[in-house]
Amino acid sequence: TLSDEATVTPGSGIPTDFTQPVTFTVKKKKKKTEYVVTVTKIGKPTAVYVGLAATMDQLNIEEQTACQWMLANIPNSIYASFADIKNGTVDLSQCKVIWWHFHKDGGVDGKAAFESAAPEAIQAAVQLRDYYNAGGAFLFTRFATNMPAEIGAVNNDACPNNCWGQAEASAETVNSPWSFFIQGHTTHPIFQNLIMKSDEPNAVYTVDKGYRITNSTAQWHIGSDWGGYATYETWRHETGAQDLAYGGDGAIVAWEFPATATKGGIVCISSGCYDWYSIDDVTENYHKNIAALTLNAFNYLMDNSPKK
Repeated sequence: TLSDEATVTPGSGIPTDFTQPVTFTVKKKKKKTEYVVTVTKIGKPTAVYVGLAATMDQLNIEEQTACQWMLANIPNSIYASFADIKNGTVDLSQCKVIWWHFHKDGGVDGKAAFESAAPEAIQAAVQLRDYYNAGGAFLFTRFATNMPAEIGAVNNDACPNNCWGQAEASAETVNSPWSFFIQGHTTHPIFQNLIMKSDEPNAVYTVDKGYRITNSTAQWHIGSDWGGYATYETWRHETGAQDLAYGGDGAIVAWEFPATATKGGIVCISSGCYDWYSIDDVTENYHKNIAALTLNAFNYLMDNSPKK
């Protein structure tokens, strides 16, 4: 789109040959700006960011920020909609990892709420299940961690039992850095080469003071008081998952379904500390761990993928 009285050459909607970089010139009165556009053909993708929207530009700002990072940092990666997956318009034959980072203002609490909020994902569940059973891996983050139950990855077909979230426009300001905890799992590949506090080896800090965060969380409450899982061992046995990280109250905020000889692995991260976009600009320190953690998850899933 262009502002009033502005023009662009080549024009919008004009078929253009991108075998070489193309310079687009935008003019308005006496001012002129040039943009060089380079298109790279990638063939069959190795990684796919999937979303409810038809195009990446239609994603909400939290999801779009995550997707843009992936396209810039994961080689041979593309965006695809769930409709693309369902209709077979994206070739997954060489894809090793599908990532879905699902944000919804106000949160998604429970399986029924998830299915109502993401009907496009549910409609593509058969195709995603086939991909998973053929060795494809998934990274599910935030409320997308409800999806493993829809593709047959959870023994008891259950979803996280303790979920909430705020709205992006009214996100709270973090007064000090936030973290989650990885006791017992500090050597796991997804937690390597992060920015750590030397005196807190079990804490992964991911947001800095002044960051605006929705604190969107989809966790598993563990305890005999409520929720159905009296102990971690009970949860592991009933779901088939392995816990990786915890909130301050001991709830499970990151977990995995390890790859098998035929099925791909699944990593789920749904701590409220896992957040890509802040309304207010903040000098990054610990927030760099979000990208590092995500890159680690991609590498871990690809390295252990049964897909060749």
